[in-house]
Amino acid sequence: MILFSSFSLRDELTQAISDLGFETPTPIQQKVIPTLLSDPKDIIGLAQTGTGKTAAFGLPLLHHVDIAQKHVQCLVLSPTRELCMQIQEELTKYGAYMRGLRITAVYGGVPIGGQIRELKTHPQVVVATPGRLIDLLERKAISLDNVKYVTLDEADEMLNMGFREDIDLILKNTPSRDYTWLFSATMSNEVRGIAKRFMKDWQEFSVAAANTTNENIDHQYYVAQHHNRFETLRRLLDFTPGIYGVIFTRTKQDAQEVSEKLMKMGYHVSPLHGDMDQKMRSKVMERFKSRQLQCIVATDVAARGIDVNDITHVINYELPDDPEVYTHRSGRTARAGKSGICMSIVSPKQISNIRQIERLVKQKFHKSDIPDGAEVVRKRLFFYMEQIATAQPRADFAKLYRDSMHEQFADVDKDELIRKLIWLQLRDTIDAYQDADDLNAGYEQKERGAGRGNRYSRIFINLGEKDGLNTQKLIQFITESVDIDSNVIERVTVRDLSSFFNVPGDAAEYIIEHLSSKKFKGRKVRLEEADQGRGPGGGGGGGYKGGGKSQSGGARYSGDVRAYGKREGHSGGGGGYKGKKKY
Repeated sequence: MILFSSFSLRDELTQAISDLGFETPTPIQQKVIPTLLSDPKDIIGLAQTGTGKTAAFGLPLLHHVDIAQKHVQCLVLSPTRELCMQIQEELTKYGAYMRGLRITAVYGGVPIGGQIRELKTHPQVVVATPGRLIDLLERKAISLDNVKYVTLDEADEMLNMGFREDIDLILKNTPSRDYTWLFSATMSNEVRGIAKRFMKDWQEFSVAAANTTNENIDHQYYVAQHHNRFETLRRLLDFTPGIYGVIFTRTKQDAQEVSEKLMKMGYHVSPLHGDMDQKMRSKVMERFKSRQLQCIVATDVAARGIDVNDITHVINYELPDDPEVYTHRSGRTARAGKSGICMSIVSPKQISNIRQIERLVKQKFHKSDIPDGAEVVRKRLFFYMEQIATAQPRADFAKLYRDSMHEQFADVDKDELIRKLIWLQLRDTIDAYQDADDLNAGYEQKERGAGRGNRYSRIFINLGEKDGLNTQKLIQFITESVDIDSNVIERVTVRDLSSFFNVPGDAAEYIIEHLSSKKFKGRKVRLEEADQGRGPGGGGGGGYKGGGKSQSGGARYSGDVRAYGKREGHSGGGGGYKGKKKY
């Protein structure tokens, strides 16, 4: 058996992975790590998600870092900000004992100023999404001149998302690059094209798929506003009597707070996270395995020790940052040939994350409505009736108390007795849900928009002056492709290789979704939210793009037609509004 301790890693890394409990490397780690430690070279690692690729390239990267050098030596590219953040977190854990090591993550969807300040602290390792990295290069906020090691993680996914030109540009801007490590789930022609253009005499390592999702799992998701997240969780628990499951949170604090709130409400749950000592965690697991607890509220790290075959449900209180982690979470249910359900509570903006996970697990997720109060009461009513109907009292119990029971209820009608029994079981539920709100209405109402007062979103697009665009031509391309009025688009900035523009927050998702399916002069268009800002109206937050149908059958943007609809006359002219919207 190969152990991590047999690798010739620097002592600081060996200590860190020992603390993390790593003992036996995964197949891809066994194949790749020894080569990258002793004889670095260009490599291609073919392995499915969930096979430990981060450690496979991360440990050798950190092993070769020269901490004394205060410039970027290692660059890791990943397709999404969630994976970018996850890689940074994992590398930080591995390098915990390497004093002076700095690891910075840069990605879109957040203000760029904080990331520029981070880069000024001279990190040796940078983890980046391609779009944000190009933005930083154009601003001259980062230099890749001294980068020796470049890793492309999830290379096939990056290419599928339209990052080919971005990757080419980034690799061309690493003149001192000695080694390129490319990791991918598949060896597509585009992946092979990257290898041919930028790698020399590479060695290929491949392992069999190890992260197929159990087909017996029903994947469900529920869309809720963030402030309704806990109430949605509570509703799902009440709507699922007999649940025996795991509720996953992102942080230890969330695990503690959520479990405490549920316990105060009478739910049989307990937290499980890293701030609890081993004795306490063992006690929680004993109670869970003996079914004294209906659920545990756990972090991903703490849940590694859960090995129970009868778990009926997994609930994602929040989606994990890394889609791969979803497969580990959902895999806690439907074991030993049984079926199971994985529920995810998501905000409107996270629906795109669901689509990404669908592609990963190769299964369709089912959007479900959050149960209303009447549905919860009805579900529990039938559950308790079934329990009573199938109950098998012990013979000695019936014999011992039979006379007392008959005497007590001799004058009580059978139907009245049943009503009393059910009422005793359901009265707390009935009281709790008598005037319960419809939690599905929150984002659907905002979906219709509040007009021009909405918060504005800053959008990045991978087209610029080198594509023959200026401000006018970019606006023309957007409005003709998406069929919106040009007065929706503001603060346009066109650069050499990319551009930015502002749109109302409740139009952003619609524009990104529909424009991302287009091509410009044969080049696949890619967009993502960048820095956040406010339009001239200031005011409230952006809404959620809904699921109405357009005349062409696609999803439409259902904002206020008076604010965003196209006019029949020219911009600024006297034409009236169209009676219909094409979007």
